[in-house]
Amino acid sequence: MGMTITEKIIAAHSKYETVRPGDIVDITIDARAARDFGGANVVKNLNDFGLKVEDPEKTLFTFDCNPTGSDQKYAVNQHICRQYARSNGIRVYDINAGIGTHLLIEEGYVWPGATAISTDSHANILGAVGAFGQGMGDMDIAAAWNSGRVWFKVPASVKLTLNGSLPEGVTAKDVILNLLRIYGANTLLGHSIELYGEATERMTLDERITIASMATEMGAIIILFPPTGEIIEYCRARARSPFEPVYADMDAQYALTADIDVATFVPMVSRPGEPHDTVGVKELPVTRIDSAFIGSCTNGRLEDMRITASILKGKKVAPGVVLKIVPSTDAVWMQCLEEGLLEIFKNAGALVSNAGCAGCAAGQVGQNGKGEVTISTGNRNFPGKQGQGSVFLASPAVVASSAVAGYITTPDAVPATPLVTDFRTGDSTTAAKEVKSDATEKPSVIMGRVWLIERDNIDTDMIFHNRYLAITDIREMGQYAFDNLEGYRDFASKAQAGDIIIAGKNFGSGSSRQQAVDCFVSLGVQAVIARSFGAIYERNAINAAFPVLTYESFNTIDLKDQDIISVNLVTGEAVNERNGLKTSINPFYDAQYEIYKRGGLLGKK
Repeated sequence: MGMTITEKIIAAHSKYETVRPGDIVDITIDARAARDFGGANVVKNLNDFGLKVEDPEKTLFTFDCNPTGSDQKYAVNQHICRQYARSNGIRVYDINAGIGTHLLIEEGYVWPGATAISTDSHANILGAVGAFGQGMGDMDIAAAWNSGRVWFKVPASVKLTLNGSLPEGVTAKDVILNLLRIYGANTLLGHSIELYGEATERMTLDERITIASMATEMGAIIILFPPTGEIIEYCRARARSPFEPVYADMDAQYALTADIDVATFVPMVSRPGEPHDTVGVKELPVTRIDSAFIGSCTNGRLEDMRITASILKGKKVAPGVVLKIVPSTDAVWMQCLEEGLLEIFKNAGALVSNAGCAGCAAGQVGQNGKGEVTISTGNRNFPGKQGQGSVFLASPAVVASSAVAGYITTPDAVPATPLVTDFRTGDSTTAAKEVKSDATEKPSVIMGRVWLIERDNIDTDMIFHNRYLAITDIREMGQYAFDNLEGYRDFASKAQAGDIIIAGKNFGSGSSRQQAVDCFVSLGVQAVIARSFGAIYERNAINAAFPVLTYESFNTIDLKDQDIISVNLVTGEAVNERNGLKTSINPFYDAQYEIYKRGGLLGKK
């Protein structure tokens, strides 16, 4: 029986000739990156445990979250990383370089068949060139820097074949938004997606990057494209090692296969709050905007800049609308300068910044204020992700057209006279009261009060918002737990040591931030039990020796909010102490239990 692309890449980087879904294997990592977000914590882990860097040539820092250096805490973290890099011979792609995942491709750190990890949850963008990239928490990155390897659970693969030709006006961003409309945020949770078909084969590298960058928003491990001759030639000209591209075997086994007719796709937007809440642009009622953003790892490429310039040329941004444009890398920025695109942007009234992640990372231009309506080419519009306002997601063509029109529209429907909008801002909310807790032992059987939060897709911005990401002291994190989850903003003040959270599907989706685990540890919360977890969140929790378990149903034990429940982490037996009823949930698997017993991934074996 043959293997999929993901299985072949993982097997080639492990000690096994073949691997299958569910196998847990150690794999060699070809490129190991840390950003200014998370980088200081990686350094802290290495220093705290007395660990050294195994191969500086494969190790790098990328400062893309706050390339303006405008935040004092980010500036401190960047300085910590620079000092460590100087002492250990590590390359720093500093604040002028651009988005780290793009640089990994541009600078030849990855190639078809390579493996890479980063503190960026969108490291799976590397699937655009047929590489296996993963976002991981700072503990995983520290371990990989030290040993060159990480453990990984082989995902099941899905094969989607995109047939037909895209209609006029439908872009790569629309392709991924249409796929989100079909599959939502958790139908393909934890799967590796491979894209095939004539529509896929015609896609450029920039288009593939756009689609691959939103695998995380689908709940997928990665979206992989079999590399074309053009992609292979591009990578061979840059790769730091010789390579042979990897393709799936003819008899590879897939958990799901589907044929999709892209001729039915239309220009789409994601409505505020959830990337998968998509609707056709023409189905949307007239929606005025206050601001627009073009950039991010999803749509900051040269093709995106050219499309934007073609729409803005000779036009002006609508009165009352602020348009912000941020290229993905310095190479893209320089090409925009050479082609005269920056002049077009400025003449239209746009603000252009140096390359980086921009508003998505809360550290650069692109943030909006309370009450503000923004249309963005980013990949996430979770509440609070790009500021305190509302964010619609769309393609560069739709965003540029909307900026000129003053409301959300497509290039073929931009009016001669724009709507005039008001720019609205508001004050930020008051920080929650700090709550501290003492560390406790973690037994094999836990008992605690239940917080029954019957919601799916609770993302990491809801758990621990990105405005607190500069915090590195775990004792300070608990006060911000669920600070951005509607209905639970007072969770930190009401939580008690020993509590157990029970939630729905896809808990912890989104960012790779370790703080979304550590904030519960800070409060003394004993465990999170959910129907399923975001892939990065699950491994962050396992690596921190924080119990996370999955369940099918608690219906048989009549579980209610604030009940006391006991759970055997080894056998999976769960007991409602109020009525004595018992059920079974999924227990720890062996690798998880081993890490738990030694107090975390970096603990002594």
